[in-house]
Amino acid sequence: MKILVCISHVPDTTSKINFVENDTKFDTNGVQYIINPNDEFGLTRAMWLKEKSGATVDVINVGGAETESTLRKALAIGADKAIRINTEAVDATQVAKEIVAVTQNDAYDLIIAGRESIDYNGGMVPGMIAAMLGASYVNNCVGLEIEGDKATAAREIDGGKETVSTSLPLVIGGQKGLVEESDLKIPNMRGIMMARKKPLEVVEPNGATALSTTTKFEKSAPKGEVKLVDADNVDQLIDLLHNEAKVI
Repeated sequence: MKILVCISHVPDTTSKINFVENDTKFDTNGVQYIINPNDEFGLTRAMWLKEKSGATVDVINVGGAETESTLRKALAIGADKAIRINTEAVDATQVAKEIVAVTQNDAYDLIIAGRESIDYNGGMVPGMIAAMLGASYVNNCVGLEIEGDKATAAREIDGGKETVSTSLPLVIGGQKGLVEESDLKIPNMRGIMMARKKPLEVVEPNGATALSTTTKFEKSAPKGEVKLVDADNVDQLIDLLHNEAKVI
């Protein structure tokens, strides 16, 4: 079985976010980048499938040379090969088309992507990949088992979980639950050293065009000051809730 894991290169959630050029571009200065958490859950699940069935696991990213450190981490976790499509990721359609173009030369049984990336939160790429390939698709995936050419997947729905069965090829949009945070692998020294010898292939883009452009970014409004009310002063609390917060 051949598995492809899509990897997004995203800012660490602890990074301070700023915008430049009249709020039209993200300011990358001083920002630490990581593997998109939803993708890392998927990568860890792929490692389990590799150990169980001897699958090969490739990772892929659309981006410039700055993303290679993130791909190297994925190799240190256990992926066999990394592919970087050498172009800026502009929108979901362009990213999906570029990834699909690579899969035309090397068919995969299972493509794992995160449900969404934590930078733009679009949540569209895995579904687009599945549609373009004519493959089965399970989003919000929190469980996955493969037996031969059959897959059983669980996905999160309102009020519970739904379990579905399908045949390969399959594309999933994974999230926490596919594995837990405690299951994530931290690269050890041996893995880091081996990652340096594993192939990282740079592929020139297929020329896919974006269908949307970003016009402006805007930060959320800062939260107001907190007012503390003495536990014995119920009348003041009621007055604030009624006249200021207007929730009663």
